[in-house]
Amino acid sequence: MTTIVHGLDGLKTLAGTDLGHSDWLEITQDRIAGFADATGDHQWIHVDVERALAGPFGAPIAHGYLTLSLVIPLFTQLLHVEGITMGINYGLEKVRFPSPVRVGSRIRLAATVAAVEEVTGGVQAVYDFTVTIDGVAKPACVARPVYRYYA
Repeated sequence: MTTIVHGLDGLKTLAGTDLGHSDWLEITQDRIAGFADATGDHQWIHVDVERALAGPFGAPIAHGYLTLSLVIPLFTQLLHVEGITMGINYGLEKVRFPSPVRVGSRIRLAATVAAVEEVTGGVQAVYDFTVTIDGVAKPACVARPVYRYYA
C-alpha cells in the first residue's frame, strides 16, 4: 500500500514510519543482460549462463548495482509525495549486498523513514531500505539512501 503525503509538512510527519514493502519483482536474464549492456559490466557471473550454472552461485546473478537501481521503481510503490516541485536522490550513506540475487528470483523492497530534517529550501529524508529475496534468509541489499524534496 502506498503512503501518500502532501508537501514538505506532510513529509516531516513520517520520521520513524514503516512504509511496508513493495510487490515482488522477478529478476530475469533479459533484465540482467540489459543492465550489463547499459553499464558495460559483462562479467561472466552475470551474462554467461552456462558458465554461471557451474560457478559459485549455481546460476547467473544480478549485478549488485542492478539490485540497487531497482529500489527506485519499487520505492514508488511505497511513498508518493504530492505538492512538491521535485524530489532528488541525494546519495547513499551506506549500501551492502549480503546475498546474491540469482536469475529467476523474486525481490521486494521494505522501507522505513529513518529521519526527516529541514535543509535550505526543502526537506531531507533518510530511509532504511532492505531488498529481500523470496525464500532467502539474508537480504539482497541493505541501503541507507538520502532524498531531498523541494516545494
